Amino acid sequence: MTSRPDITPQLLRTRVMAILRSDDGSGLPAVARALTAGGITCLEVTLTTPGALDVLARIRDELGSGVAVGAGTVLTTGQARDALSAGAQFLVAPNVDTAVIGDAARGGTPFYPGAWTPTEVATAWEAGAAAVKLFPASTGGPAHLRQLRAPLPHVPIIAVGGVGVTQARFFLDAGAHAVGIGSPLLRGADRDPPPEALDRLTDRAATLLEAVNATAPEAALKKEADS
Repeated sequence: MTSRPDITPQLLRTRVMAILRSDDGSGLPAVARALTAGGITCLEVTLTTPGALDVLARIRDELGSGVAVGAGTVLTTGQARDALSAGAQFLVAPNVDTAVIGDAARGGTPFYPGAWTPTEVATAWEAGAAAVKLFPASTGGPAHLRQLRAPLPHVPIIAVGGVGVTQARFFLDAGAHAVGIGSPLLRGADRDPPPEALDRLTDRAATLLEAVNATAPEAALKKEADS
């Protein structure tokens, strides 16, 4: 197995990854500022967003080193290289491609590939994933995550896909190390958002973190975050 990069520190601390996806990326820098004002400091910009790499670079420049910004829906090694050139600090995918995972791991970049079955989770982990994204998490719910964790307790899992603000704590209680939330958190604030929509987004981000903090973190996660 190739060496394994550490999980993104901002993700370890907050246990939340906000997913920024839109058919118009121009409003996402404002969304990113609103999310960080609410305490969320791990942001994924999906490559399905028009101009995603420019958006990613702008968010990184504006928010500085305290906020981790990564690229999502990374399907190929070429996309991974382009994202890293734009400043991505981590990579996320909806699938398991061992070549892409291994290439990122050898370069020291945390990669979070999407998996749903025990075989996919184990394959992604052995390829060098920093953590594995359970996707789509809502299909099997917290019960499916709990069943995966039983034989694979050493694999940190991020629950993504259909996870809402109110459901986040149930996935964390089932053993997820973190959750990734997109549209249920943004609620349409991604396109030319007015100030009041951004204020509400900041409030939702803070409410989400309050709910997350009410759950008991995994012992291994807490130990790693404190080290």
